[in-house]
Amino acid sequence: MTRPYAPGYRIPTDLLLKAYASGVFPMAESATDPEVFWVRPETRGIIPLDGFHTPKSLRKAIRKKQFDIRFDFDFEATIDGCAERREERRSTWINAPIREAYVELHRMGHCHSVEAWREDRLVGGLYGVSLGRVFFGESMFARETDASKICLVHLVERLKERHFALLDTQFTTDHLKRFGAVDVPRGKYEKMLADALKGEAVFFP
Repeated sequence: MTRPYAPGYRIPTDLLLKAYASGVFPMAESATDPEVFWVRPETRGIIPLDGFHTPKSLRKAIRKKQFDIRFDFDFEATIDGCAERREERRSTWINAPIREAYVELHRMGHCHSVEAWREDRLVGGLYGVSLGRVFFGESMFARETDASKICLVHLVERLKERHFALLDTQFTTDHLKRFGAVDVPRGKYEKMLADALKGEAVFFP
């Protein structure tokens, strides 16, 4: 289910946070489209933190310690990496208003990145929104094999350490299902979301 957002080039951050708190998130048709629409899926993808699974082959890659994993080191480079056109994806939903809004959320402490570096070169990463005890995963990218997957493992470790209650993936894919992602009906998800937003917030950094 989608709802249109009036044409324009700015998404107010207070509106964006309220949207996340109610189970809604923004997308764009393409990087060049200046408009944004709001999405409230009938089924929502989540990764249960206590059910996260690291594939055996990835555990081997992690043990090699081939990447330097950093948090919030270069958020803007990470969101730009996520917006890159790639062979398997010719377009992106990250347009100028979305990039601007999430960079501002990062400055406010509500948006974070997990980054894989090799020899001072960003080779993969992911970013998402932190609110209450919820982390809303937004996008990920990899320029080298396993870079984004290893970032996901480090993200989950950080969320567990900080006692987050919910990892939202918006949708599920075969890729995410390998890590334990499941679909939940909207009503169930919104109850989980409300519960995870109660009480004292936890902090990602």
